[in-house]
Amino acid sequence: MMRKKRKRGPIACPCSSPGSRAPTPPTEPWRRPAWTGMGRAAPSCAAAAAARAEPDRHWLRRGWRSPPLVALLLLLGLGGLPAGYCQQPAQCRIQKCTTDFVSLTSHLNSAIDGFDSEFCKALRAYAGCTQRTSKACRGNLVYHSAVLGINDLMSQRNCSKDGPTSSTNPEVTHDPCNYHSHSEAREHQGGDQSPPTYLFCGLFGDPHLRTFNDHFQTCKVEGAWPLIDNNYLSVQVTNVPVVPGSSATATNKVTIIFKSHHECTDQKVYQAVTDDLPAAFIDGTTSGGDGDVKSLHIVEKASGLHVEMHARYIGTTVYVRQLGRYLTLAIRMPKSLAMAYEESQDLQLCVNGCPLSERIDDGQGQVSAIMGHTIPRTASAQAWPDYTLETATTRCHEKMPVKDIYFHSCVFDLLTTGDANFTAAAQSALEDVEALHPRKERWHIFPNSRAGELLGSRGLAVTLRLTCSMILVVFL
Repeated sequence: MMRKKRKRGPIACPCSSPGSRAPTPPTEPWRRPAWTGMGRAAPSCAAAAAARAEPDRHWLRRGWRSPPLVALLLLLGLGGLPAGYCQQPAQCRIQKCTTDFVSLTSHLNSAIDGFDSEFCKALRAYAGCTQRTSKACRGNLVYHSAVLGINDLMSQRNCSKDGPTSSTNPEVTHDPCNYHSHSEAREHQGGDQSPPTYLFCGLFGDPHLRTFNDHFQTCKVEGAWPLIDNNYLSVQVTNVPVVPGSSATATNKVTIIFKSHHECTDQKVYQAVTDDLPAAFIDGTTSGGDGDVKSLHIVEKASGLHVEMHARYIGTTVYVRQLGRYLTLAIRMPKSLAMAYEESQDLQLCVNGCPLSERIDDGQGQVSAIMGHTIPRTASAQAWPDYTLETATTRCHEKMPVKDIYFHSCVFDLLTTGDANFTAAAQSALEDVEALHPRKERWHIFPNSRAGELLGSRGLAVTLRLTCSMILVVFL
């Protein structure tokens, strides 16, 4: 007995209202009436897919290789239905990817040790996020612009496409020997919500001191003096007279002690003297800590002339240079660590400046030579080129066009010693500020109004024009 096959009608749209017997032909999108108010909730796309399953199996039993044209149109049309009909597929998440990248890099500073590594990690995480949302973002101009931008940044920073990536959850990437890592972990756990504050201290010339508070002083401080002495780091300098008969001194010895810190590093001591600027600690090693990524290491930038020490575990960087016969020093350190010391350790030039009895300026960084006073000389003083204020100003202006306190320190050093190497020392000191100081608007310190009177109205006008030009360049 043959069973009569039931004739199937056109397949109903899975998103049409209940009770529809035969669907009306799909209207063009531009003719579909707009949504006018609240109504019955539309069935989900998952339910729509389930409703299509039974007809599909029927077609397969009959040996059809493809569903009827109407079904194909319905399948293709589901993606074009308005939100009121069906739930949308996965949305483009390029905005989330960009937000995560900004949160991973907003605290980074190009001057901070390990910046390139952390920035490349964040770029790889950004690239991975865009790849995961690429299907949903097809045709999205913001998405394609982001992809091009990522590729450009990876090329500029020499980032490899393969490697570790940053995580939006700092707890996952917590490294106890990476100061930046555990400071982010504290923020994630509800602690300090602001990125860590960094301080800068520098010493150069005969000698000029820039404290953690950006106070600028010119001091005698002959002999051994502590620049820094806290629970994590000790830095001591030894200064000797530059010219007999002058109160000016300069640094010929630097001793740096990186104190032992949990499992990150044992105590390491570095020492440099004139004509001996080693690229190793006194025990012969060049790093501290275990693992492939050292928590403390020395980098030689120029043999016998420039070394850098990077202490990841305390977020600290130290530059030591030799220029002529004397040494210069520049340090960047997190404020929370720089201020971690006992009352007995209060004699720190980087923290409190030079004692009043040791200063040879007016207390504002404006040295007596620049104020028009003569430099004391004696008959036993060594011969040096006969610099005048005018010739010294010209020489220093060739190297430092902005007449800030570094320029004036250069003038003072030339008048005091006649040693042209101090010009290079002032120039290098400013370069170290630009590399390590966290706040660009504080790189240049300008003399007080008394210096403006010395320069005259013309010199002051030039200085102001240069300052304004720099501000315009920054903001444009």
